[in-house]
Amino acid sequence: MYCVGDFVVKPNTGVCKIDEIVHLNPDGTEEKEYYVLLPVENEKSKMFVSVDVDRKRLRPAMSEEEARTFMREIPAIDETKIPSDKLREQQYKEAFRTNEAGALVGVIKSLNTRIKSRIAIGKKITTTDERYLHQAEKALYTELAFSLKTDYSKIRKKIMEMIEG
Repeated sequence: MYCVGDFVVKPNTGVCKIDEIVHLNPDGTEEKEYYVLLPVENEKSKMFVSVDVDRKRLRPAMSEEEARTFMREIPAIDETKIPSDKLREQQYKEAFRTNEAGALVGVIKSLNTRIKSRIAIGKKITTTDERYLHQAEKALYTELAFSLKTDYSKIRKKIMEMIEG
């Protein structure tokens, strides 16, 4: 169980601060405990997440040391393997559901390779690829920028340099 003041990562939201833990009775049956989360990107926003959620729904945000270690490991992380174009979007969604930073790197690498190859043969970037690349970058770079106490654009530039070699 997390404590008030902890920073956690929620899929599709990013880094959030646990502002409080409250008891609610939303369905009229029994009272349950909920985390009140404030996304660091928008502290005016507030969300409630059951304390009973599994690890895939919430995980601790990386510490500064963990983020530095993770950054060193990025070159060794493989692209997300996409068995067929029909399964592409499903694979991207699954990577987000894992709530693991390494899975996001795999998606970013895969999409960068795909985008480069499409451009090389004169094709446009698909809306789906563009959307998932943006989501993966936002989720990963926001957490790393938060953990390393730096700017999103600096993290993006550094990771792109690593990916592109």
